[in-house]
Amino acid sequence: MKHIECPKCKSQQVAKSGVVKGRQRYHCKECKYFFTVLKEGRKIDPYYVIKALQLHIEGVSFREIERILGISHVSVMNWVKTYGVKAPENNNYHPTYQVLNQEELIQFFAGKDALKNAGCIVTELGDKFMLIKWERFRKNSF
Repeated sequence: MKHIECPKCKSQQVAKSGVVKGRQRYHCKECKYFFTVLKEGRKIDPYYVIKALQLHIEGVSFREIERILGISHVSVMNWVKTYGVKAPENNNYHPTYQVLNQEELIQFFAGKDALKNAGCIVTELGDKFMLIKWERFRKNSF
């Protein structure tokens, strides 16, 4: 059983005191403080927080990060705000990405022109790899 303690004085001498907005209200017998216990949110593995922030730095959009990692784009936005991570200022490019297994990654790099006029970063995603690629130079369209 989880012991409830007063957030003000840390005493465990508390008694139930009704329900407010669907949450149990408590009363501290020592300092007479009334409080409710905050709902514990779902904990997300720090691995995914780091991956989401890495992808954001590489210019991948919040919605794309959501699709790739299966984590809410709102959570990603909150992490960006919390950790003060800045996306690149250059909006003239949009990275392309692929999720590959090890054999596909080896085949990609075996290609002669795989990275011609482009840069890339490879990051691990569990048992797969994500390859983010962007062109270094814009080609003239005329």
